[in-house]
Amino acid sequence: MFAEAVLFVVGLAALVFGADRAVTAAAEVASFYGVSPFFIGVTLISVGTSIPEMTTSIYAASYGAGDLVVGNIIGSETSQITLAIGIVALIAPIVADRRDVMVYGGAMTLAMIIMLLTLEDGVVQRSEGFLMMLAYVNFVYTLYTNEGGEEIAEEVVEEEKTPERGLPRVAFGLLLVVVGGQVMVTNGVELARLVGISEYSVGLLTGLGTTAPEIVVAGIAAKEGREGISVGSILGSNITDPVFSLGIGALVADVVVTDLASVTPSGLYMLVVSLAVLALLYWQEGIDRRAALLCLGLYLPTFVVL
Repeated sequence: MFAEAVLFVVGLAALVFGADRAVTAAAEVASFYGVSPFFIGVTLISVGTSIPEMTTSIYAASYGAGDLVVGNIIGSETSQITLAIGIVALIAPIVADRRDVMVYGGAMTLAMIIMLLTLEDGVVQRSEGFLMMLAYVNFVYTLYTNEGGEEIAEEVVEEEKTPERGLPRVAFGLLLVVVGGQVMVTNGVELARLVGISEYSVGLLTGLGTTAPEIVVAGIAAKEGREGISVGSILGSNITDPVFSLGIGALVADVVVTDLASVTPSGLYMLVVSLAVLALLYWQEGIDRRAALLCLGLYLPTFVVL
């Protein structure tokens, strides 16, 4: 059991580190070639930051571990809307434009509702997965009308990289993603069997792990006093994961969830806390340190509501 636990952690670390390296390097190379900041923001970054969740979905779906797929996404969503926002706001209060909250928050809420409705019968079929991915196209259109892609790109791209410097980093990052994802999923399923906990619970823990790099990056940016930690950047992958990440997993194989008794309450809790945090963002036009403590407190019941 110890070996499975170690391999699970190593696989998770390789997955998130590789995804971060690949996305950053790809965005910097694209910037070097003159690709528009909008296109970088809505494709390489908005989708790329969800590579860990997408990789987990693909592997878990192919192994028939549907509970792990859904647990990973719900765990990631809940931790990002509570822990990520709470930690960043504790370091430096978040200022949000109400229009951005409506656009990004509305798209995120719609994505979550689509996911929960699709999971109602316990199976996400390939046709549903395809339709969910099409729903993501609607998000890209909404982002375009909100002109949010450029600000997201500016927060990630630090400097332009030549292909000779950037492409090897992209390849290395993607290699870590492929290997790390496979190691994490296989050992996560085995660990759940040995310990006697559900695959869904393992998925929730995985969701917290895949969110950790985003929390660290946003926290460092806030500590350094860098401006532009936007609502779009924080909520971006929370829009991608419920529809695109779950949908791409369903395209590989039908995602079958056996532990609906756990999925339903934790999924509804994810939606409720998301609406609560969005209400704070809209009402206060941001999150101050007092509201940040509330956000952190909202994460605590995550593993209780099962």
